[in-house]
Amino acid sequence: MMRWWPNFHLLRCLRLRVCTRRGRSRLPLWLREICAYVRLLVRSLYFNALTDSDVVFDSVFEPVFWTVDHVTRWFGMVFVCLVVILTSSIVLIAYVVLLPLVLNTYSPVWIAWHLCYGHWNLVMIAFHYYKATKTSPGSPPTVKNDIPFVSVCKRCIIPKPARTHHCGICNRCILKMDHHCPWLNNCVGHFNHRYFFSFCLFMTMGCVYCSVSGRNLFLDAYNALETNYQTPPPPYTFKDKMIHKSIIYMWVLTSTVGVALGGLTIWHAVLISRGETSIERHINNKERKRMAKRGKLYKNPFSYGRLNNWRIFFGVEKRSHWVTRVLLPSGHAPYGDGLTWDIYPVKKDMMPV
Repeated sequence: MMRWWPNFHLLRCLRLRVCTRRGRSRLPLWLREICAYVRLLVRSLYFNALTDSDVVFDSVFEPVFWTVDHVTRWFGMVFVCLVVILTSSIVLIAYVVLLPLVLNTYSPVWIAWHLCYGHWNLVMIAFHYYKATKTSPGSPPTVKNDIPFVSVCKRCIIPKPARTHHCGICNRCILKMDHHCPWLNNCVGHFNHRYFFSFCLFMTMGCVYCSVSGRNLFLDAYNALETNYQTPPPPYTFKDKMIHKSIIYMWVLTSTVGVALGGLTIWHAVLISRGETSIERHINNKERKRMAKRGKLYKNPFSYGRLNNWRIFFGVEKRSHWVTRVLLPSGHAPYGDGLTWDIYPVKKDMMPV
């Protein structure tokens, strides 16, 4: 031990000298305390015990989300006007161009079919689109109450009941939120979910109807406008050319919208059959994976079976409601208030459908 003592003493002296030299160049104590406090504040902004990849992702892309939310909010009325203008143009072409052709060429039975189905489909589209845009999806109360909740919204700072989520575009919490639809300029939630799906369904049916019934007219109009350089174009008048272009426009627009909106309608039909919303689809997938790692099976607590999910979604309480509340315009309220989801009375008292 005595042999190593001089070396240890020498190292200690050198360390003291180095520390003394560094100490002369250090900032004053009060300034170092301020710097340490500021550094602590900065770290507290992006780190805590609940920090995970989702929090980091939301923080990094917050400017992008803010931009998308505000742009969507500003252009909401533009999208609504676009839907009205495009739909009105198709209706105008149907009355001005197609209806005279139908009356002059089709048999009375087919004329009655086209008139009845076309007007029924148009009424259903207009009614459900109006109700989807004007009906509030529903929000949790902001005053103190005894309603059970599952979390607290970090934006609104209010309790959130089950199936409630915050919409950054509407800047409020939405009951049973599915998504924010820019084409409605409104959120799709508990009180207007049925109107949104019915609009998508009947709009898809209307587009398919126009596309299928106008296929031959589209081919004739396309062949009439297609010119061959070896032969002179046929002597069509300006009115004939406008009719042909109108038919082509109608067929291309309805076919495109029918395919795109049809895929969206099928996707929402699958979600309704499972008793889920678009947001809950992602949440339930995470829960299934988490429970599967533990060797357990996750079951959606808001699913009552496929048929009963549809019955509750459309508000069908008896067999006649499939006609009066599904196939005809109906403004009845959905099941429940969107704040509580007591599933046991529903499961025990299912009506035959």
